[in-house]
Amino acid sequence: MPGGVVTGLYTAKSVVTQFVSSMSASADVLALAKIEVKLDDIPEGKSVTFKWRGKPLFVKHRTDAEIDIENNVDVSSLRDPETDNARCENPKWLVVVGVCTHLGCVPIADAGDYGGYYCPCHGSHYDGSGRIRKGPAPLNLEVPTYSFPEDKVLLVG
Repeated sequence: MPGGVVTGLYTAKSVVTQFVSSMSASADVLALAKIEVKLDDIPEGKSVTFKWRGKPLFVKHRTDAEIDIENNVDVSSLRDPETDNARCENPKWLVVVGVCTHLGCVPIADAGDYGGYYCPCHGSHYDGSGRIRKGPAPLNLEVPTYSFPEDKVLLVG
């Protein structure tokens, strides 16, 4: 009988340990909590997509002309009014989560009526600052927490 008790306790311990460990974040999720992007790899005028926290992250190296266009938008005409300066810590770099605020589809970069992002699912158009301009989406694309810890390095998360 004592051998059966020991085996039962060992089995119970294994089940509890496996259950508790399954509730913690997986290694791939923890690894993606923060992402470091080398900005030298993104040419001016291009948008690059990264995977961050299981979602697409759009990082765009904007041209001076694109920055001027976004700074000259009449903010009062926007559905979700927000200045370009409030959305970009450094005007050369736009950093947004690539998930449409309507139903969660992934917009296409450098597309749509405003040269920013276009969501093919239901036709939302975002401008070059990720602000909603047309279509059913209620809000601008989300700007995650980010910083520039070094020259030419972006840290998101």
